Amino acid sequence: MKNEISYQEAKNLLDKYLKTEFLRFHSRETEVVMRRLAKHFNENQDFWGISGLLHDLDLDILQGNFALHGLTTVKILREEGFEIPELFAVILSHTEGIPESTAKRVSNFDIILSAAENITGLISANTLLRPDKKIAGTEPKSLVKRLKSKAFAASVNREFIYDIEKTGISLNDFLQIAIDAMTEIADEIRM
Repeated sequence: MKNEISYQEAKNLLDKYLKTEFLRFHSRETEVVMRRLAKHFNENQDFWGISGLLHDLDLDILQGNFALHGLTTVKILREEGFEIPELFAVILSHTEGIPESTAKRVSNFDIILSAAENITGLISANTLLRPDKKIAGTEPKSLVKRLKSKAFAASVNREFIYDIEKTGISLNDFLQIAIDAMTEIADEIRM
């Protein structure tokens, strides 16, 4: 069993298991947001990026059956020869709140991944409403307004986004980091 994973190995797993285009975009968006947040928090950018890239690896296999979400990703990673407890824990933690899940966000890493993967959905939905359909130029204050409207991007877990402040970063700084990260790869993402 390998206790480390390279970016190329993670990318190969994504290519093998996650085929749905919007899920692949979401995974890539989460990866770049996590890399930026790792830089902000002085953490390992590759490892945090990989956690974002792989957090939803099982969604095509599960086809909407969220009861085993996260657990199936860990199973896949183990079957592929990896034993990385920190990666497994953060992937499982982002399933907190799913009725069948007993996972909880415990560490700052857990809280940050859950916030990062949710903010990508809010930013993407907000971008669709912009006349130029571009992420660049999005202001944190416009996202704060969207956060307050529970009907907007209703599947986004706002509690997980607001919880980012428990890690010592302000909501506005977090939003700006996410906007900047997603702007960097905007040409890869189809809205």
